[in-house]
Amino acid sequence: MRGNIQEFGPGARLVTVVLALLVLQIASLISPAYACGCGAMVVDRNAELSVDRETSVIDWDGRTEQIVMRFTVASDAPDAAWIMPVPTRADVELADDALFDELVRITAPEHRTRHYFWPRGGDWPLDDVDGAAGAAPGASADGSGVGVVGRERLGDFDVARLTATDPGALGDWLDENGFELPEGLGEDLRPYVDQGWEYVAVRLAPREKGAVLTGTLDPLRLSFASDRLIYPMRLSRRAKTPQSLGLFVLARHRMEPRDTIGGSEPEVTFAGTVEPQGAVGRLTGGEERFLTALDQRFPEPGRIDGDHELKATAQDTPFRRVVYDDDLLTVGGVPAWLLTVGGAAVALTAAVLLRVRAGRRRPTPARVPPPVS
Repeated sequence: MRGNIQEFGPGARLVTVVLALLVLQIASLISPAYACGCGAMVVDRNAELSVDRETSVIDWDGRTEQIVMRFTVASDAPDAAWIMPVPTRADVELADDALFDELVRITAPEHRTRHYFWPRGGDWPLDDVDGAAGAAPGASADGSGVGVVGRERLGDFDVARLTATDPGALGDWLDENGFELPEGLGEDLRPYVDQGWEYVAVRLAPREKGAVLTGTLDPLRLSFASDRLIYPMRLSRRAKTPQSLGLFVLARHRMEPRDTIGGSEPEVTFAGTVEPQGAVGRLTGGEERFLTALDQRFPEPGRIDGDHELKATAQDTPFRRVVYDDDLLTVGGVPAWLLTVGGAAVALTAAVLLRVRAGRRRPTPARVPPPVS
């Protein structure tokens, strides 16, 4: 049996990436810092940290936006810091881990069986043939340019909600707490400072003494007021390797990015209405949503020139991928080609035998003696 993917739906194009969670895949190590799809990951210069996968879910009802993120990391670092710009003051709390499993199940492609007649590699007798194919920033109390408007401990996370009055403020705050900003990241923070955005700084710090950051971390949920659906991406331009972005977008309509912001054309891997049940229902407050799953690649992160702003499409056209599982056609467990070829061989043999037998039975012509002269 083989599987190959075809898209199913109006205006669909060939899908080249199989959903594993509509997720962000990062394959290589960046030190001392890594910029990921939602902000900046900052780690001690003597430690190593790679983000193997980041999955993000966005919920937006037209007034309030929620972003839920879950990281899978490999690291020898005892702690790290992660920065997320937000347009208005954000609330932060641990999220429901079941949300991701539900969305993966909802967006799973439809499987259909497609039969083929002649044997391929892996089928008998070709078994051995390889054929697998916003709120204004507050002033800091000490005049340093950074205001800490809230700080709380959530599981393995130390969360600080910050305001800043200049691009260097976050760097100063991180330096005082034992971390460094990636070179040049301050420049990318300037547009947020100029617009009066705030920041969520998260210290990933295991509660167990001596533990390091590794494996899948608890998901975090950020919620803030916003009359636009925005996913911050500008800080990702400091990444040194190609990136891919996967988003689950829950809104009242099918959504699409306004532009590519320096990446490839975004691909839709799922679009459809979802019922407000389970973890999805708890996130949306019991309201029905239209779910759009998006996948986008950034071969050259340095070309990222802004944040993703998503807008409603002209129509709420549903879409689901179809995976065709190719299977050898059989009749009663016997390959159809074998029955056909065997039947043809039997028929041919029978015809030859009949012809031979008919030839043997043909009477010998009588010899007529010559006339007597």
